[in-house]
Amino acid sequence: MVHHSEPSLKDCRVLIVEDEYLIGDDLANALRELGAHVIGPVTELVDAMSSIEHDVFDVAVLDINLRGCSAFPVADELMRDGKPFIFTTGYGVENIPDRFQHVRRWDKPYDLEKVTANVAELCRRVPRLAA
Repeated sequence: MVHHSEPSLKDCRVLIVEDEYLIGDDLANALRELGAHVIGPVTELVDAMSSIEHDVFDVAVLDINLRGCSAFPVADELMRDGKPFIFTTGYGVENIPDRFQHVRRWDKPYDLEKVTANVAELCRRVPRLAA
């Protein structure tokens, strides 16, 4: 059932970087239901870096810990490229470098509706290229 308050993600391309299958799959399905084109979930650091280089997306959802590897290099690349992103994590704010203190962080387990609304808000800010 679609509620009037649910955000539309039509034409929004979202990269999901998440190594926990159920969390990534739930988020991907929720975003698709709202009309997003989803890339991922990408589960490994090397694949996430490749996606940044090769895939076309508007917004990224980034888990901080990917199978024991820090995903901060991915966040650095996203910032360098000017791509908006949010963190989803079980880590506290004290574990996030100062350069990322402005990035919205969702603590796991997070509210799926709130995260998808945050993604929709970021997508609305992204300039669209004419088709």
